[in-house]
This record gives sequence, structure tokens and C-alpha cells, in this order.
Amino acid sequence: MIQGSAFAGKTYAVLGLARSGLATVDALLASGATVVAWDSNEAARAKILPGTGRGTGVAGGGVASSDTQPSKLPLHHPADGPPPRSGEDLVLADPLETDLTGFAGVVVSPGVPLNKHPISAHAAKFGVPIIGDIELFAQARPDLPPHKVVGITGTNGKSTTTALIHHILQTADIPSLMGGNIGLPIMGRDPLPAGGVYVLELSSYQIDLTFSLDCDVAVLTNITPDHLDRYNGFEGYVASKLRLFEMQDPSHIGVFNWHTEFGQKLYRELTESGEREIWTNYDDNVVDPYDLWGPFDENGHTASRDHLSTQPDWPSLQGPHNAQNAISAILAASALGIADETISQALRTYSSLPHRMERIAERGGVLFVNDSKATNATATAPALAAYPAVHWILGGQPKSDDLDDCAPHFDHVRAAYTIGTAGPMFARILREAGKTVTESGTLAQAVKDAAAAAKPGEVVMLSPACASFDQFSDYEARGDAFRIAVKGLGLC
Repeated sequence: MIQGSAFAGKTYAVLGLARSGLATVDALLASGATVVAWDSNEAARAKILPGTGRGTGVAGGGVASSDTQPSKLPLHHPADGPPPRSGEDLVLADPLETDLTGFAGVVVSPGVPLNKHPISAHAAKFGVPIIGDIELFAQARPDLPPHKVVGITGTNGKSTTTALIHHILQTADIPSLMGGNIGLPIMGRDPLPAGGVYVLELSSYQIDLTFSLDCDVAVLTNITPDHLDRYNGFEGYVASKLRLFEMQDPSHIGVFNWHTEFGQKLYRELTESGEREIWTNYDDNVVDPYDLWGPFDENGHTASRDHLSTQPDWPSLQGPHNAQNAISAILAASALGIADETISQALRTYSSLPHRMERIAERGGVLFVNDSKATNATATAPALAAYPAVHWILGGQPKSDDLDDCAPHFDHVRAAYTIGTAGPMFARILREAGKTVTESGTLAQAVKDAAAAAKPGEVVMLSPACASFDQFSDYEARGDAFRIAVKGLGLC
């Protein structure tokens, strides 16, 4: 795990004991810190109760007193299990009912709504910062072997861009790992050897909890209105994203995609100031900037804009939105000094993240694609745009009563197969648009119906434009069920 000498002898509160919280507790304890940990879920608290070899609060059940100080809290109740391991200093107590005087920070999950949760006001009374595990990683960096950090943020495309940069680094034989909003908690990972690169996907929520992360390369994929319940309008959301660049040393590189309105705006603003080094896929000598950073051919040369809708050499990066993700990854990899030939190879060999336009199987010229992560129409639209002939499986728990964002790509839909609660509503919308619709009801039946109708060169795609909770526990379970149904056809 990642450790930092900056934490030794200090006291932290950790609120939330899911995966990242548990990894944070372990890392802080291993670094010589005192930790007051809490989760409102008793089962989560039980994960660090006696029997794990860790210290606990009174009677193994924590402490809830407004005048409790970490130094006064019992670390272990003898009847409940073995004593704490050497060097560990752990107490179960609710930070909201704890005097936080002298604490170095309250570490919270990014899911905690700081604009509403009482921990914000409580910590402020004691002048204690609220931080996240990314900030702890930033503070631990001086103790890690020499390395670089690439941070990726944006409204859409973060995960694919992060995974693609990681894949390019792996293709170049450069030690790397993914963290942040993707993969395993960063504080629980083993440090990379010298020369390694940490590739961090960062949501606005994580950036809100981070204050000293100086990325060697910071990437913005795009910004569109999102999470406005957490921010003071769209401007507040934008300001959160841009803090990733404000934390950078001016000598470090920012990457903006010219093919987004915000990318162009920020590029102009920041380059005109002359204070930042900004890379983008724009060149004053190129009339169409796509010509500069189009897909590479087998010789490592760039191709023309015509290839951006369908990238035959990039089987897992189909569609204009993935072309934009690739542009961001190419720029970031180039900023790290990776050769064009290596980038070209990586683009050809990249495999999609699970449930994000994931190629599952192919039978008789029919491709089966799992895009279960698309839980609203806005997310589904790029998937429909990526393929010219789609047998579209959609439906579930609706987030809206329309498919307006998908409508520009209805001409790509050969037939639709609706499932779940939204099935009848979506069937009506698509029939009114002149589409052939089968109300399959269940995902397993929809796969059978679509497979029976699809012809060579066409795609059977699950891109639901809905949440999953009417029939599945989450989008991952839905995507897994799609895979199983396709396997039942004898395809994988």
C-alpha cells in the first residue's frame, strides 16, 4: 500500500468505510497516524472490529461523546479480541460527535454531498480540512519512487480515456496503474517502481476533496451540465473541473480536446495568458484540425477526418465520441514522450472497458456489443452513432420520458427490442418514428429476438438508455446478463 511520512504522528478522521475508506484507514495506520473511523452502516464498521487485529472503540462499538479526544479514547476492549497490532492507533467513533481539535483532516468518500452533509460545518468549526484519498496520495508522493501522474477529468469519456492512456503506457513497457474513479482504491495499491506513471480518473467530487495534486499531465475530455445538485449552477461545476489545472505547476502540461466547445474556449484563454503549457489537437497550419490527430495508419502516420466515424483499425474505439477520447489519450501519451508507432499499436490492440461498447462476440458477421453503462439517452446516442446498422436492445428503469438525444441516430436502427419498465413507452416512441419494434420484455428474450433478425454486417447492441434497477441490481449485473444470454446462443 502507499504510505507517507507526512501522516506520521497525526490524527485523521475517516468517514465512510467502503473500499476506498478501508484502504485509507490501512494506509494511514501503516504510516504511523492515529485514525478515528466511522460508517453509519454497522456491517461496514464490523470490517474493522476485533478479529482483524485492529484497535476499536469502547466495547467494540465505538464512542459517541462530544468531548472525546483521540488521545483519551480506549483503543481496544480486551474482551473483544487480540490487542492492536504494533504501531496501530484506531478508534471507532462518529466524527460528527467528536471534538476534532488537532485533527489533520477528515477523509470522506467523494459520494458525500459536501453542500448538504453536516460534516462540512462540523469540521469547519475546528478549522479541519475535508479531504479525499486523492489528496492523501498527493501528500504521499514525495515518499514514492520517482514517477509521473496523469489526471483525467471531464463529464464524459473519462474512463475510456484513462484506460486507453494506461494501455498505451503498458504497450510502451512503462509501469503504470489506474486509480481514482476507476479500478482499486489508490491508497491500497503498491507503489510503482521508478519511472512509473499513475493514471488517475478524477470526478469533480474527487477534485473538490483535493488541494495539492500537481499532475505532470492533466486532461480535460469535455464539460457539459451534470451534477448540478452539488454545485452553484453550471459555472460551479466547471470551476470544480478546472481546479485540476489550477493545482498544476505552470511548467506541466494541460491537454484540451479542440473538438469540444469548451476545449477551444479554455485553450484560447489559457494560451493567451502565456502562463501555461497547453497541448491540443489544433495547428494554425491545418485547416481541419482532425487532419492533424486523426487515426494512425500501420506506419504511424495520421489519417483523414473521414475515418473518425468508423475506425476499422481501432475495433474497440468506434464512433466519433471514441475518436475524441482517443485524441485526448494520444495527446497525453505524446506529452509523456511515447512514440507515435507505439501509440498506433496501442490503439489497435485496446480492449473496451466492461459494459462500455464492449465487443462480446461475433457470429456469422453479426457483432454483439454490451453498452450497459449507457443509463440515459445522452449516453446511448454516441453508441448508436458508432454503428450504421443496429438491432437496439433498450429499456429498464427510465430516467426521462423521451429518447430525444438518440433521435438524430434513429436512421442507424434496423429494429428495436424493448425491455423493462420503460419498454412500452420506448416502443411507442420508436414506432411513431417509423421503427420496427419487438416488445421483448426481458433481456434474455431480447437477445434471442435480435439475434434471429440480425444480418451479416449488422450489430446487436444493448445500450439501454435507462437505469437497471427494475430488473437488475446495477448496470454491471445487466451487462453480465447480456453476456450470458449471448453465450447461450453459442457465441462465447
